[in-house]
Amino acid sequence: MQERKKHFLHAVTTVILTLTLGLTGVGMSWAQKANKFVPDDLLVQIKSGTSKADIDSLLKSHGAKTADEIEKLKIRRVKVPAHALEKVKAALARNPNVNFVENNYIAEAGFEPNDDKYPSQWHLPKISAPGAWDFETGATTTPIAIIDSGVDPTHPDLAYKLIDGYNFIGNNTDTHDVRGHGTAVAGAAAAMTDNVAGVAGVVWDSPIMPLVVLNADDWASYYDIARAITFAADKGVRVMNISIGGSSSSTTLQNAVNYAWNKGAVIFACAQNYATSTPYYPAACANVVAVSATTSTDTRASFSNYGDWVDIAAPGVSILTTNNGGSYGSWSGTSFSSPIAAGVAALILSANPSLTNAQVVDIITRNADDLGTAGFDPYFGYGRINAHLCLAAAVASAPETDATAPSVTIMTPSDGATVSGGVSVEVQAMDDGGIDRVDLYLDGALLATDNAAPHQFYWDTTSYADATYELLAIAYDGSNNEGKSAYVIVILHNEIINEEVAPEEPVDVDVTAPVVTITSPRDGAYISDKEIINAVASDSDGIRSMELYLDGNLLRAADYKSTLAVNWNTRKESAGAHTLLVRAIDAAGNTGEQTITVFK
Repeated sequence: MQERKKHFLHAVTTVILTLTLGLTGVGMSWAQKANKFVPDDLLVQIKSGTSKADIDSLLKSHGAKTADEIEKLKIRRVKVPAHALEKVKAALARNPNVNFVENNYIAEAGFEPNDDKYPSQWHLPKISAPGAWDFETGATTTPIAIIDSGVDPTHPDLAYKLIDGYNFIGNNTDTHDVRGHGTAVAGAAAAMTDNVAGVAGVVWDSPIMPLVVLNADDWASYYDIARAITFAADKGVRVMNISIGGSSSSTTLQNAVNYAWNKGAVIFACAQNYATSTPYYPAACANVVAVSATTSTDTRASFSNYGDWVDIAAPGVSILTTNNGGSYGSWSGTSFSSPIAAGVAALILSANPSLTNAQVVDIITRNADDLGTAGFDPYFGYGRINAHLCLAAAVASAPETDATAPSVTIMTPSDGATVSGGVSVEVQAMDDGGIDRVDLYLDGALLATDNAAPHQFYWDTTSYADATYELLAIAYDGSNNEGKSAYVIVILHNEIINEEVAPEEPVDVDVTAPVVTITSPRDGAYISDKEIINAVASDSDGIRSMELYLDGNLLRAADYKSTLAVNWNTRKESAGAHTLLVRAIDAAGNTGEQTITVFK
């Protein structure tokens, strides 16, 4: 492999990928699929020596009975009422006469779409696409830029997948296909799939961004290709396909590719179809995945270019795909190998968007089916792409996702309680990953927010009419999972005594506001990732409540306290200036406050 192409495996720190199809380390979508089981079945192995009468009695005591048995393994399939499955499973697991008990899990065939022409698309089973689709079918947040001759906007297998692109020949937004090539390339990568009619794409749900650089005479300028690459990179597109190539190297192309690479994009380009080892560009550029073509028997397509600048191979002969004008047809060339590989990259990033572009390429090259000479060779690069192995590796390397919502309970007041005056609302919120904040709602409107345990709120009911009110607490953990309490209904009853009373002697009225001091951080300070906000308040008649606001939003409130100490996790805050305001209210209702500005 030429030095300029070694960026994928030698110029980056590669991610270690363990191909594990169990539950450990896999993403939620696969874990959910792997957890499917027969809802009223358990598989049980009874210890040797246990009599049949004892076995039958044991199962009957739990409302279960033997449905079948693998005698050589001594494993029984036991029928259990579906609603009691987990309870019976736990009871059997504790029984000393049981070796093990487990669910009767369900295995599924690699998913095949229902598109009527799918059986003629030999290349999709060849790259093990059905196995990959068990993991992921794509995401609307992972578009593919098709840098080509445009895409037919009315084709039934493409029309609803197109997002805004650009025509770099006409300098306008008309991205109709001027030649038919781009429509075929787009379909090979990402045709609408499982929609009964037409063909299937490698990636189903990723949008297509058409960028027109190839004219009706079948040529494109390097300048326009570079513009298109830059345009897609600036739009945040992470997968690009260029089924175009020329034999002249270009600093302009390389600079455009590097620009996109540095923004996280991975670019695929066809090796071209001249059966030569001469490098073609942009495929031979550094930071581009060059794709050669293979046949249905995993040999090199006779027309395919080759050389130590080729990275990967993919099917490229008789690829059934979309035609300009709404029809379908078979195409051959590395022009179709490249979008097939790009479609796999879109699947990978849909399954694990945390991956870098270098890691995506590393997954593709490490999990290819080795063809030809063992290891890297100039005809197949690192081998023919294998979508199933790539997706398994991508999912196995995904960070574990916390999908468990916090547990939330309003402890006081109790449901149905009658309240008046100042009401203390106490909320208990628990989560293994910790609680970020708790919001308290009154009749659906946000009343207050608290960011630190114990989560206590003060509700001054004196301005509310006597009526029935509904309290709800919502807690958020560090993964933004949301847990809701049960609704608590309270009855507000503030008695008004209308008795005639003798005039009271005049008394001194307290009109002096509390003095508030924010002791840390200091005004104008630059804050670290974690800060403790400290404030004190003083007043001759005592402090009724203190409130802390961050950029105008209530961060913490405390009743009958003259000090505040709040842990502030600033890592979630944006760079720039932030305003902290601490307000204190004394027993007479006078308000004092201090405001400071800090910078991140």
